[in-house]
Amino acid sequence: MEKKPYYITTAIAYTSAKPHIGNTYEIVLADAIARYKRMTGYDVYFQTGTDEHGQKIQEKAEAAGISPQEYVDNISGEIKRIWDLMNTTYDRFVRTTDPQHVRKVQKIFKKMHDKGDIYKGKYVGKYCTPCESFWTESQLVDGKCPDCGREVRDAEEEAYFFRMSKYADRLMKHIEEHPEFIQPESRKNEMVNNFLKPGLQDLCVSRTSFTWGIPVEFDPGHVVYVWLDALSNYITFCGYDPDGNHDEQYHKYWPADLHLIGKDIIRFHTIYWPIFLMSMGEPLPKQVFGHPWLLVQGGKMSKSQGNVIYADDLVELFGVDAIRYFVLHEIPFANDGVMTYELIIERVNSELANILGNLVNRTIAMDQKYFGGEIMAPTQSDPVDEELKAVALELPAKVEARMNELKVADAIDEIFVLLRRANKYIDETAPWALARDMEANGARLGTVLYNLLESIRYAAIMLQPYLPDTSEKMLRQLGVENGGVESLTAFNGMPVGGHVGQAEILFARLDMAKKLEEIEAFNAAKAKAALPALEVEPQSQEQVDFDTFSKSDLRAVKVKDCQPVKKSKKLLRFTLDDGTGTDRQILSGIAAYYKPEELIGKTLIAIVNLPARKMMGLESNGMLISAVHTEKGEEKLNLIMVDDSIPAGAKLC
Repeated sequence: MEKKPYYITTAIAYTSAKPHIGNTYEIVLADAIARYKRMTGYDVYFQTGTDEHGQKIQEKAEAAGISPQEYVDNISGEIKRIWDLMNTTYDRFVRTTDPQHVRKVQKIFKKMHDKGDIYKGKYVGKYCTPCESFWTESQLVDGKCPDCGREVRDAEEEAYFFRMSKYADRLMKHIEEHPEFIQPESRKNEMVNNFLKPGLQDLCVSRTSFTWGIPVEFDPGHVVYVWLDALSNYITFCGYDPDGNHDEQYHKYWPADLHLIGKDIIRFHTIYWPIFLMSMGEPLPKQVFGHPWLLVQGGKMSKSQGNVIYADDLVELFGVDAIRYFVLHEIPFANDGVMTYELIIERVNSELANILGNLVNRTIAMDQKYFGGEIMAPTQSDPVDEELKAVALELPAKVEARMNELKVADAIDEIFVLLRRANKYIDETAPWALARDMEANGARLGTVLYNLLESIRYAAIMLQPYLPDTSEKMLRQLGVENGGVESLTAFNGMPVGGHVGQAEILFARLDMAKKLEEIEAFNAAKAKAALPALEVEPQSQEQVDFDTFSKSDLRAVKVKDCQPVKKSKKLLRFTLDDGTGTDRQILSGIAAYYKPEELIGKTLIAIVNLPARKMMGLESNGMLISAVHTEKGEEKLNLIMVDDSIPAGAKLC
């Protein structure tokens, strides 16, 4: 029988920085769903990748002194490394700098333009560079970006706009007729009430203030808005052809069954993307799920908060499956989850080491001890066996029901219900007591161990999507080769007369205090290794007498204005309050290190009794004091700034 196709995507990761564990949660969640679908007979196509254009990336590359392409190559490689480290089974890792994608996006843009859905105009408003998002004044929260809470800047430039209102009613109707389209329900209500009902404004879909993007083919001064570029990846890499000659893959897998994304980008995927597809005349995805966040120290992870934790560091400390288990189990369907090192240790000890690992280890060890590892026939049943069997037999259907609702944490809980029941069964049957009289109780002991082994087999198979390495180890210890879910139709899958393998520790218990000390030392070593190698200029051996030094008149000066000097790449022209009542002009060659607007209002230190000198036709009266060092082979400069409470003209002595 032909398998039913299933297409799942993650949001493509933005290549501005290395992904933290909160970002990594999404790929692990998608992988668990993809693995489950494959296990239950679907033909799965699982796509992920990186989003590589935009103003933020151009600025990051400039700051790093490398080209944008080199910058995204580095970050994309790092993202792929982490996705692979987490044992994810994506079928394709895409990149939006791929020439094929670039050509298709250019054709999509032109197709929308020729249809009249895109028109040329002028954008005036607010722009959030980190989110690559446009906002009106009324949409801001306390004057800041409503999505990320960071500063926005005024933006005014020629741009192309998409007529969003043209498709708003059609989108609203689709949402009403397909209640499963946006999940969870809270995300759908947010989109309908906050965006669709108030009325959609036309969307700016091109930029002219930077160059790192896909050029608009018929108007090269413009680059395509990064979200139109990024969202199109779901079809451009799946065989879509803007000219209508779609590949067989597109006909097979589109529309996507599931777009799995973070809740912070739900607007782009449930309003912009469906409307873009309507404009193109293509079917809408079947479902968009906006998953919650993983919070650390009470908030969303960010470098500015100093609470970023990376997946590869956690793997080094705890192992892949322990971290997969934590992120999949600790983040509920619709609510944010919380991560602390203490909580990870607690989960490893109480659930992975005790409930799961201890059950497997002592069951295999008892079978080795009492029967030489042979799997005995279950010939002497008691009523206590039936409840354990019932829990096992009901497990596949219960997990399926949870997974169909995308309640992955609940699906894992169902498996642990069986594991807990098996542990209770050991207490109820006391195999060690039965073993004291093998002649009288050998048949019953063999039955008890068979039931335990069979329960572990059920759990091992059902754990494959979530803890793939652990599942494989469990099946190997059981001596089971067939790990297919189709074998879970009857409670008789363990081969009588076969042999189990050797007992191995799946998860070792962790000493809380010692592990926290290890983590503290690990993080300290990582922080030390991340510090830049600094080089400072050697101190001069030439002696200067005190009278000579005293002749330098160093004063605090306030920056009233700062402007670039025309036709100079290096010079900034400072207008300074030096306390005399007359403005002082100083020219300084620091344009490579500071933007003029950053310095207005600052209190600096200047030598004010140097003779005047001409620079680019302008007179400079003094010199600003800076500190210079070399970092990773690159010269760095910092102006000496002092407390603003120090008055202009105050003398340094």
